[in-house]
Amino acid sequence: MAEFSHSLLDRRIFPTQELMERYPARLKNSRKKLVYSIACPEGAIYDGTSVYSRWSAMSLPETVTEYQPELIVRSDYFGYEPVEDQQRIEWYLNFAHSDLFCAYGGSLFAQDEMQVAEHPALASLREALLAQNISALTVEAGNPTPILIRGVERRCAIATDPSSSLGRPYGLYGNNFARAKADVIQQATQVINPPTMTNIIAIEAPVGGYGSYTLDEIRYVLTTAFTGFAAACVESELAQPQSSTVIHTGFWGCGAYGGNRVLMVLLQLLAARLAGVTWLIFHTGAADANQPLSEAQGILQRLLGSVDRSLDDTLVAIQALDFQWGVGDGN
Repeated sequence: MAEFSHSLLDRRIFPTQELMERYPARLKNSRKKLVYSIACPEGAIYDGTSVYSRWSAMSLPETVTEYQPELIVRSDYFGYEPVEDQQRIEWYLNFAHSDLFCAYGGSLFAQDEMQVAEHPALASLREALLAQNISALTVEAGNPTPILIRGVERRCAIATDPSSSLGRPYGLYGNNFARAKADVIQQATQVINPPTMTNIIAIEAPVGGYGSYTLDEIRYVLTTAFTGFAAACVESELAQPQSSTVIHTGFWGCGAYGGNRVLMVLLQLLAARLAGVTWLIFHTGAADANQPLSEAQGILQRLLGSVDRSLDDTLVAIQALDFQWGVGDGN
């Protein structure tokens, strides 16, 4: 993966204890404060270091080779399960805003904000970046600049699934978090002791498109995902030479941003292939949501076949399928 290292813009190492003490989270929402108090009680000890790295957009390969990552489909959401095999370095997408973790302290509770709530050092990392004038942008001047964080503690798990008996008939995801009672949120928040460690890829999908996807939009999405995935391969090699890179993802950019589910899945599958990812674990949330993934797999197989193919020709063929933008879901 040495060929990708020239795209590194910055890398910093933050001891977690120092990060939490010197750069405390700035929480405005009372419910977020409650979660934080459960996950980070007074006198808590924080372990390890968080490695921040930021990457410029990488040039896409000219050819799509026969290599394919192993694809695992899971009808659930991110579980951040501990990894026992030291040769597997696992990464989880953060469905980022261009300004990294910018909404963590407010009432919003989409995927980005939920991830920060469960990994409170991410809030302190943002505060440290701002205080030290280090860039927190995942997009700059219209170009993707993915940010990776390696080794952040997950200190709690928040149940967001619907449960009338537990006072959350519509779950806690999205705007439902702000409507929930404090005791409901307290009951839904489970401390993880000892904390587990998570690696994160923060990339922002394009937002607010309309009508048919253009070739430039398709190329932009692929470049963003490819850069984030390839950077994860580099960081995995640094953490553990000869390791396998495992990426957990889902319907990135398909909620509030209104992305087309089939196209956004298809381009992630292609990006993982181009970047040399070992395993791609796709979380669909539910068995009845697997259809876009199956459709994307079929399209990619038909377009690529079993021989090497020009990437430009492949992207033109994808654009010719006339994928349509959707509408944001309000979360």
